[in-house]
Amino acid sequence: MNEQEHQQQYDRMTKTPIPRLITTLAVPTMISMIVTAIYNMADTFFVSQLGTSAAGAVGIVFSLMALIQAVGFTLGMGSGAYISRLLGQQNYEKANEVSSTGFFTALFFGVFLSVVGLLFLDPIMGLLGATPTILPFARDYAKYILFGAPVMCSSFVMNNLLRSEGKASLAMIGIASGGVINIILDPIFIFVFDLGISGAAIATLISQCISFCILLSQFLRGKSILKLQLRRMARTAETYGTILRTGFPSFCRQGLASLATVALNVSAAVYGDAAVAAMSIVGKIFMIVISVMIGFGQGFQPVCGYNYGSRQYRRVKSAIVFSMKTGVVLMMILCVLGLIFAPQLMALFRREDAEVISIGARAIRAQCVALPLFPIVTISNMTFQVLGRSGKATLISAGRQGIFFLPLIAVLPQLFGIGGVVWTQALADVLTFILCVPFLVPFFRELNGWIAQEEGVRAQ
Repeated sequence: MNEQEHQQQYDRMTKTPIPRLITTLAVPTMISMIVTAIYNMADTFFVSQLGTSAAGAVGIVFSLMALIQAVGFTLGMGSGAYISRLLGQQNYEKANEVSSTGFFTALFFGVFLSVVGLLFLDPIMGLLGATPTILPFARDYAKYILFGAPVMCSSFVMNNLLRSEGKASLAMIGIASGGVINIILDPIFIFVFDLGISGAAIATLISQCISFCILLSQFLRGKSILKLQLRRMARTAETYGTILRTGFPSFCRQGLASLATVALNVSAAVYGDAAVAAMSIVGKIFMIVISVMIGFGQGFQPVCGYNYGSRQYRRVKSAIVFSMKTGVVLMMILCVLGLIFAPQLMALFRREDAEVISIGARAIRAQCVALPLFPIVTISNMTFQVLGRSGKATLISAGRQGIFFLPLIAVLPQLFGIGGVVWTQALADVLTFILCVPFLVPFFRELNGWIAQEEGVRAQ
């Protein structure tokens, strides 16, 4: 891109009315997240036709995928949030260094995860909560997922880099294309080629490779402001430290999601494969619901970062308030739908298993109760992350599926049986919202002070 195109993009991010700008960036991001969640759920749907143990295996391997995603999101969100601020300052040279560092580091880490995972596959599946009946299915599914770890990690980085510069539509093309292809290939590999659960994993691997190629082509064809070149990788620890520090909240969120899934599987396994399958299916359903809000938040982040970098604090506050209000309305609508149609949603996956439907419907309704609070938590977390306040962002990220979820999942099932498993996530969500409030109130006071100072200087 030339200097004129750089300036046009800068003007767009710092002058377009906030509601229109965030909506424009959020819609393709939400589509990307929803398609990703749908193709993950498509795996669950098609694999569940092979039996309850096979459906449980998807939940087991999901925690492994969450760990791979944690690496990708850490480097992707860390690079992206940093780059948004740099682009707001119009520091393009440093932005290119950060983008190259994030991409190639993710590629290297992905190779490491692939090698270690394949060498210790069975022990890892056991640690993740696989029962003896689930283990053969989990093994067949996980090995192909591990082959794709380098591609998956680096794709998450490229996706976030494109979003960080306000190119959400280009990011959507790469992610959504792979998702649609995965959904098409799933039934072909599972049933037509009779590959069973391995077919679902192979379909996922192929779709991830296609997404990687499409995303990489955006950089190679000059559609992005940013450049991905090995020679541009940072040679000092400072850049790596800033990326990792900024991305650490994402690592906590994704890494703890993996641990939370393991703990949930272990707790549910006490009540049989039906409980593991039910909680796995509920997890995939709520992945779509949460993806709506995460996608909206990722449309908000570059707007916040750009305008913070260019010291336009009134626009930063407007972006935060608009995103929180819109998110609450969206989640309230989904909350009502979930409360009403919980059994029908579960029946889509295991119509013939009444126990799976019963446990899953209770879990859906429990999580819906706390759903309207989720946007406040999400936007608070993303705001602190993109502004470089990694301590607060990390604590909020750790709350939902770490600080609160892990102790609760250890205690509640002991006291309330399967009901404790069902209600743990909802209670953890409420406690995480309460954690956010003491951070938000002083932050808005500080933000109002910046705005008053900014407008006072302009009035002189």
